[in-house]
Amino acid sequence: MNILQTHRKNLITWLFKHTQNVYTKFFKSNDAWGISREELLAYPHYSFGKHLGDFLNLYGFELIAKVERHDAYHTLTGYGTKVEDEIALQCLCYGNGKRSLYLYGAMILGIIILPDYFKYYIASYSIGKRANPFHQFDYEQLLHVNIDDFRDIIFVKREQKHLIFN
Repeated sequence: MNILQTHRKNLITWLFKHTQNVYTKFFKSNDAWGISREELLAYPHYSFGKHLGDFLNLYGFELIAKVERHDAYHTLTGYGTKVEDEIALQCLCYGNGKRSLYLYGAMILGIIILPDYFKYYIASYSIGKRANPFHQFDYEQLLHVNIDDFRDIIFVKREQKHLIFN
């Protein structure tokens, strides 16, 4: 990775960090789940909740109040937390029908600032487009669901080989 690309990734990381609080404070009206990473890790090994806890544990995160579904998307799709993965996840969600001001901003600015991964973004959009809709689920109610069954319902088998699951 060259120095210019590193600076562009750092800019996007800074933008994510500094817009997240504003977005959750002024644009999110839903209630926080109030579930800790440790509680998620106590779910059965096959469950979506346990895999969400594993994702959070892997990266040293806790759920962010009111935007827990974002980490649920990471867990469902297998996308990591590198800057290019975050942008690709937004593209996948856009392809799947999700619409929000934050999604538009992250996706458009991400593609403009970091066009190096354009093919990855297009491929992610295509996967989202072909997947069954998943952006509208109440993920807190799905924590006990078997993650493999859940993914089988959402993603066509041939698409699953393009997604890297934990």
